[in-house]
Amino acid sequence: MEHYYETLFSYIEQTIELPEHDRAQCRDSFKPLWFAKDTMLEVAGKIPLHHNFIVSGHMRKFYVNDKGEEVTVDLNNGPRFFTSYYAFVKQTSSEEFLQCLTDCELLRITKDDADRTAKTSYTQKDYTIRLFHQIMEEDKQRMDDLANLSADQRYLKLVRNSPNIIRHVPLKYIASFLGIKAESLSRIRREISS
Repeated sequence: MEHYYETLFSYIEQTIELPEHDRAQCRDSFKPLWFAKDTMLEVAGKIPLHHNFIVSGHMRKFYVNDKGEEVTVDLNNGPRFFTSYYAFVKQTSSEEFLQCLTDCELLRITKDDADRTAKTSYTQKDYTIRLFHQIMEEDKQRMDDLANLSADQRYLKLVRNSPNIIRHVPLKYIASFLGIKAESLSRIRREISS
């Protein structure tokens, strides 16, 4: 299970240096777990109990719109934190679902453990602020892309920036994430490959 923690530490240290004291706290508070493909980790209408770090595997975050359609709002690309973040922090009901699209190795921390370690961690407060800003920037970029890029441009950007998603995530979820129908994505892919 040590590779779970080494992946987490490597990810965090892209942003902030992690002292041994904080590494020890992570080992104590983040629990390593494995989930099978198609596991639903969170369901809408519930308070998220865990903040997830994906060590390996692919997940999606989605909601169900007023027409009963699933709308994918996030797909993970490589190791990263993946949670209904705002609902987890505020401990309010989330409108989102979290689903494993492949088998997933995760590290999970509860809100109580996150709050407890925040009191003694040397870096958690700074890292949490940076993580919050990163999430806000990703949300803003996604909204800008949906408003300003064509479907073809959004797909090509995803291919360029996140090739693992293209290889491992079913096309219907990619299409939903791009804000288009699966048939449109099939047409775009045909046109690009010809």
